[in-house]
Amino acid sequence: MTLPFPLASEPGDSAREAGRKLFAGPSEFVKGVVGMSGLPVPDRVEVCFAGRSNVGKSSLINALTGTKGLARTSNTPGRTQEINFFTQGPELYLVDLPGYGYANAPLVVVEKWQRLLKQYLSGRQTLRRAFVLIDARHGVKKVDEEILALLDSSAVTFQCVLTKADKIKASERERTLAQVRAALAKHPAAFPEIVLTSAEKGDGIATLRSIISGLI
Repeated sequence: MTLPFPLASEPGDSAREAGRKLFAGPSEFVKGVVGMSGLPVPDRVEVCFAGRSNVGKSSLINALTGTKGLARTSNTPGRTQEINFFTQGPELYLVDLPGYGYANAPLVVVEKWQRLLKQYLSGRQTLRRAFVLIDARHGVKKVDEEILALLDSSAVTFQCVLTKADKIKASERERTLAQVRAALAKHPAAFPEIVLTSAEKGDGIATLRSIISGLI
């Protein structure tokens, strides 16, 4: 019996090489955007990364691009209040969405960010996929459900990426996977594969690179 939402398999040689070549190109920060009028020209494919604060989003983007410090990591949850755009070679934008699920931000700031996020997700024609990062130690939380529902309503295909996979035992991992699969089953926009990653150890990075290169 095939499990719903299986783990993405290791890429074959040609897919792995395509991913390696894509991310061997230069990665550069373009701009941080606080309103729709500031979005760069949609002249290439985009993928975006969403996740609650401190899920390891910046670390994953840095591991993907092989560029330390490209996406700034912060110990202060909710520090990033902008949509940050990075070029990955001439064909791709990597888009870092603000971390969500922090209690310290004023309500007016949260509402403004949610409005911008909705506009971006529903109005960006070049957006091919959203990668929603979930901490492998915690699984899908209530705050994650809000972004998953938003992606459903925006008709944006999203793929779940479990981060920090090196921080849990195999038995705990199976429990988390079962919980995540049950949560994803409720969302029509969910892509039917999960990627297991560790930015620290490099696990799953080649797989994610090849998935992204396949979207171009």
